[in-house]
Amino acid sequence: MSELPARRLGVAIVGLGGAVATTVAAGLEMIRRGAVDLSGLPLADATTAGLADYKNIKLAGWDLYPDDLASAVRQHGVLAPAELDLVRTELESVRPWPAIGNIKFCRNVAGREGANLTSMRDQIDSLKDDLRRFKDEGGLDSLVVVHLASTERLVDVTLPQFATPEAFEMALDADDAEIGPAMLYAYAAITSGIPYGNFTPSVSSDIPALKELARRRGVPIAGKDGKTGQTLVKTVIAPALRGRALKVDGWYSTNILGNRDGLALDDPDSLASKLDTKGSVLDSILGYKVENHKVFIHYYPPRGDDKEAWDNIDFTGFLGHRMQMKINFLCKDSILAAPLVIEIARCLDLARQRGQGGVLEELGVFFKAPLMTNGAEPEHAWPEQERRFRAWLENGAAGGSKASDSVGDRAGQSLKAAAASLADVG
Repeated sequence: MSELPARRLGVAIVGLGGAVATTVAAGLEMIRRGAVDLSGLPLADATTAGLADYKNIKLAGWDLYPDDLASAVRQHGVLAPAELDLVRTELESVRPWPAIGNIKFCRNVAGREGANLTSMRDQIDSLKDDLRRFKDEGGLDSLVVVHLASTERLVDVTLPQFATPEAFEMALDADDAEIGPAMLYAYAAITSGIPYGNFTPSVSSDIPALKELARRRGVPIAGKDGKTGQTLVKTVIAPALRGRALKVDGWYSTNILGNRDGLALDDPDSLASKLDTKGSVLDSILGYKVENHKVFIHYYPPRGDDKEAWDNIDFTGFLGHRMQMKINFLCKDSILAAPLVIEIARCLDLARQRGQGGVLEELGVFFKAPLMTNGAEPEHAWPEQERRFRAWLENGAAGGSKASDSVGDRAGQSLKAAAASLADVG
């Protein structure tokens, strides 16, 4: 009996020429060649049926900069020249599709934009055409979209045009100025039946209208803002302090980085989006407000992708005695982020195969600001997030989490949407 051909997963990345995405592309090529092991990939040892093989993942996507991926890798300086030489030929053959941009949402990162696409509906149609072509020409079995573009300014998600799918449709028709590019990518993916993950702090699938649209159509979504460095450490240390009844009096966090993400965050409006996702974690874990919780991010070009984070924690213990903990984390931003992007894409694809749709709360382990439904508060403590995620991975359910819909409910929603999705791209 002959074996079935291996499934091929296409991952369309918003921000394909960025430091994280190009590290993903180079890493997958190195894995295909057998040039590296699978260190750093959290699910490398997972035996869950349906997870796409790393060697069968194909990348494409959009960017404001037209450079081929080999040139982009060289510019970002994440990989050593010898590492780039291993995959130079493959990366030179890949150029991003023209991206949808809006300088009003991200002032510090400018480049080309989709030509002659004046209306939002035209922009969405162009994105969906790119996705159809990618799937057809690549001979792919399924697609996932992951957003890795530079951070956009904050948007008020409580505005009425974001409340329902119907209101959002009307806002699209009116080219509403509060709709940013990230929302257009999310909408294009969801209405194409393609799972969507937001690895950035930008407002996209987290508006109520798009969460509800994803639920109705049975399309898995997850986000937002990948948890890779300082916040990961915070969500590991804070539960331990709470468990030992050590009262946190203050937590001072600062970061320096010099990559394109740092440049984007040098704009105060984009920075506000990032601080919003980083700052909400601590109080949730500890169960009380830390009055002196300070978080700073500074753009420092000489550092490039080698980010450095400092944390100073002041806390009180038995008999009122004061103590301190200091953490200095020197990390490579894209090396931490790239494997998570790969695993998020594999998990979103797995959820689609399982018939799950709407917000995947169980993927919150990957994010600083996990998407939730029905106004529920997210779990931020990493140990509990990891437990819920592993239960979902192995069993298809959260194993005790307070998800709003059961797996059976989500499967039923997916079946109801099946007729409307027969012509979908994903």
